[in-house]
Amino acid sequence: MEVKTKKGLIFGIIGVIFVGLQPIVAKTRPPVINAYLSAAMTCLVETVIFLPLMLLELRKINQNNLKIGLEKIKVLEGWKNNFWLIISIGIIFAFNQILFFVGYDLAGAINGSLTQKTTIFFSLFLGYLILGERITKLQILFSILLFFGLSIGITQFFSIVEINLTVLIGVGILLLISFLWMVGHTLTKPMFIRKEFTPIQMVFLRNLLSGLIIIMTFFLIFPFDLNLFIEPTNYLFYLRMGAVYGAGLVCWYKTLSLLDVSKASTIFGVTPITSALFATLFLEEIFTLAHFIGTIIVIISIVLIVNQKKNPE
Repeated sequence: MEVKTKKGLIFGIIGVIFVGLQPIVAKTRPPVINAYLSAAMTCLVETVIFLPLMLLELRKINQNNLKIGLEKIKVLEGWKNNFWLIISIGIIFAFNQILFFVGYDLAGAINGSLTQKTTIFFSLFLGYLILGERITKLQILFSILLFFGLSIGITQFFSIVEINLTVLIGVGILLLISFLWMVGHTLTKPMFIRKEFTPIQMVFLRNLLSGLIIIMTFFLIFPFDLNLFIEPTNYLFYLRMGAVYGAGLVCWYKTLSLLDVSKASTIFGVTPITSALFATLFLEEIFTLAHFIGTIIVIISIVLIVNQKKNPE
């Protein structure tokens, strides 16, 4: 096995652990912290994490440019040409981050992590609708299979007795998150193609904007309470949530840089299993047979969809 592939697998495995932990940490937030403030502080902590990564990446790019006789580029050089688009992306991800905490509170960690795997379907749908990308018949078929697996897990084999309205509302919110998340990513893709931003720069910028938008509106809507920011328990939660979320993103982009998209997506496709394991251990949620079968169907569907995307013929 090549060194590059080994590194990709290592980052992928670490990333699966961090992404699997995200809903667990989200559901352990102190009662005094609402979803709004949780979202703001998560984004701001991620901004701090990605700032040095962005500067290191910029330094490396400029060193390579000097070697081949190109001019240095500035930090976030493409923002002027995409000002309103970037603002829109910041608003989308701000709204999404708030809904993330609301959705997981209602759906639970196991159902929530399973639901968020629908992003692959919304990626196909929005890529076709906005970017004109091709969708094959097999991808449509596997997308139906994905939602079938999700339905098995959420409804416990379509049992009317087991269907919980609160859980369904949470699942609906997380489906909306998955859709909006891919709207944001679809809108950023042309900027990556034009090389106006790198993914790390975009993660930094969107989290900075989202964090500022949420925290400013938080102070307008809710009464100011200094203890929310200085209480050690609250402060540690902000750091945990931002660190786990940020580390998951770092590992995802590192895995993508070392492996092709299909392999990276396949590795991260198993995150519902790690979330289920952590939810069972730390939150005492029950990982049922229906969850297990639904998760396997969802993972198989993702692998088949991604492979079709790679080899549409």
